[in-house]
Amino acid sequence: MDRMSLDQREWLYRFIVYLAGFFLFWEWLRPLEQITDTQSVTVFIVYAAFCFFLSFLQLPWFLSIPLKTVGLAFILDGLFMPQRFFSKSWFAYFYEHMQYNVQVMLDYQWWEMTPLFRSLLFLLLLWLMSYLLYYWFVVSKRINFFVILTFIYLTILDTFTVYDGKVAIIRAFLISLIVMGLSSFIKELDRESIQLKGNRAYQAWLVPLVVLVFASTVIGYAAPKQTPQWPDPVPFIKSAANNVGGSGDKVQKVGYGTNDSKLGGSFVQDDTPVFQAAAQDKHYWRIETKDTYTGKGWVNSDDPNVKEFSSESNLPVDTFSLENVKTEERTATIALRDNATFSKVVYPYGIQKVTQSDASSFEVNLKTGVIQPFNNGKSIQLGEYKVEYNNPSYSFQQLQEASGEDPQYIEDSYEQLPDSLPERVVNLSEEIVSEEDNRYDKARAIEQYFSNNGFDYDTQDVAVPGEDEDYVAQFLFDTQKGYCDNFSSSMVVMLRAVGIPARWAKGFTGGEQIDSITKDDTSYNVYEVTSGNAHSWVEVYFPNVGWVPFEPTKGFGNHTDFYLEETEEEEDSEVQQNLEDKLNEQQPEKPEVNQEDLNPGGSSSEGKSLFSRVTFWVGIVLLAVLSIVLYIYRYHWLMYFYKRRFQKEPNKENYEAAYHFLLKALDDKGGMTRSSDQTLREFSKEIDRHFQSNEMGILTHHYERLLYRNDTEDQPWDKVTELWENLIKKALS
Repeated sequence: MDRMSLDQREWLYRFIVYLAGFFLFWEWLRPLEQITDTQSVTVFIVYAAFCFFLSFLQLPWFLSIPLKTVGLAFILDGLFMPQRFFSKSWFAYFYEHMQYNVQVMLDYQWWEMTPLFRSLLFLLLLWLMSYLLYYWFVVSKRINFFVILTFIYLTILDTFTVYDGKVAIIRAFLISLIVMGLSSFIKELDRESIQLKGNRAYQAWLVPLVVLVFASTVIGYAAPKQTPQWPDPVPFIKSAANNVGGSGDKVQKVGYGTNDSKLGGSFVQDDTPVFQAAAQDKHYWRIETKDTYTGKGWVNSDDPNVKEFSSESNLPVDTFSLENVKTEERTATIALRDNATFSKVVYPYGIQKVTQSDASSFEVNLKTGVIQPFNNGKSIQLGEYKVEYNNPSYSFQQLQEASGEDPQYIEDSYEQLPDSLPERVVNLSEEIVSEEDNRYDKARAIEQYFSNNGFDYDTQDVAVPGEDEDYVAQFLFDTQKGYCDNFSSSMVVMLRAVGIPARWAKGFTGGEQIDSITKDDTSYNVYEVTSGNAHSWVEVYFPNVGWVPFEPTKGFGNHTDFYLEETEEEEDSEVQQNLEDKLNEQQPEKPEVNQEDLNPGGSSSEGKSLFSRVTFWVGIVLLAVLSIVLYIYRYHWLMYFYKRRFQKEPNKENYEAAYHFLLKALDDKGGMTRSSDQTLREFSKEIDRHFQSNEMGILTHHYERLLYRNDTEDQPWDKVTELWENLIKKALS
């Protein structure tokens, strides 16, 4: 035929337009590797292509749904399932995950969904998009809507994330312009009832369109461009977003807070300055401690010991023994910014007195270490003040040799553990310290356990324990990633589990040095401390020494000063070297910036040995081949489907569907297309002349009786079915 039929033209149009829709949707998937913790989107792109292909074939639901379901299950098996594919244990494992995640959603704890379930939801989304894009692009021909959404999506990512969308926008522009031009061309042919003769006629119209699109793209890319005329709106938008609203539920922001009863959850960084400190060395800036672990967080026991002291008095915040610990008298000046959201005094270890402040008195909680300034009986926030303190240095030998009974009040308050603490936490703690023979080495063994066993520092994807979960146990055995609260709480609980008194301390790390000054012939470093320096750490009790800070958080260093006592004994040289090694281990580690990449399910793509790439691609190829075979022979098996359905229930709807299927078979396979101005009777006569029979006329007669009179009684349906099947076979041959 020298003229492309309407159906052939429609098929080609649907193919090109739907293919363009898939490529545009691909642009939505590309950024995921950069803006999320997805390690590779290849497997999802392959599944999306598979769903798009099946949607384009327009297979019946009883074929397309099983095929897409098998493909989805195959991918989940490859990424997460350790069991044999479709085995009984495989289904049991899957059901267990579904049951858990449904409960999580009912509890609105979306962040607790397992990687397998999140990947399942994402695959279902790809499935749904293959149908929606077919409807938008092919059925309703609303191409512009998705094109606009794509450009909005890409520009937002390019503006507000690390994703560079320049090339993606060019690709999307090229694809959109081609598909919109083709759509407009086809609509114009249909509107004017134009039928172009031969392929050359189509080329004469389409080639200029393609050339114009590519030419405009190249010129637009190469042409000189003006510099931005407006200031960058991103800082303003972020600033406005941070200042909106009051105290509603928001994503947590890093900083000092007072309520630690329920720990966990992600937070965003905040570098807002809180105070500046002029000191000779970098210190922990302490605010308070807490003694009672609840299984979800920290609270203080109900026996506060608060006393008031005048502004000229020494403050009895005794964290260590002045008689047994080496100290050096120091001073530091602290200036709180207006951004500070607390009124408590921040101070270094060994504080003796607060001077040069606006306070007339201080209330000191002797148990928690909180110092609250007052002026004329009213609580105030200090602006700038000076602290006098004795900076402690701890001897390694003294800590290792510390012995004796702990005071009863120490044991009662700082060895407390909830009855709900899982036994496996105690067992792990005992295993870690089993080879150590003194309190210091046991504390160091637990402190180093986290950095030596694959724990990660992470603030963006941190779990919150469920109703029946323990905060520490979840971190130790399930997630193994978190921030300072996770690490410090776990160390305190593990120390208490082996009978070592410990408590949870809060405040700020040393901050960033921004200047150096000299005052009264003494050099001071000026540190700026921000909300991002808010921190928690561990204090361990040693008899006759006091409370000594430890730092278990991965990537952070202990600001406490330790020293090695000199010895003249030659035989002690080996011991001295070992202790010096321990001293070197106290030096700060470089914080780890890059977290381990995870796929959407959080499971490493290299972690499953049972699933090989060869098996995966073989499965994909087999599914593709099966789909192609089903498509090629679709009229054969669809014929038996319509025949069986009509024989089972011979009614108007089923006969009408079978008759329309016959018309489609005659058009696609027989090359006999009914023109728009032909009646069914005229077309049936043309078919009968072609096949030299009267079968089409009989079928059309019964069709009209059903259509106009709904006459289903006393009809020779067996004969009609036989004629219908014979005519389809003739068309297919």
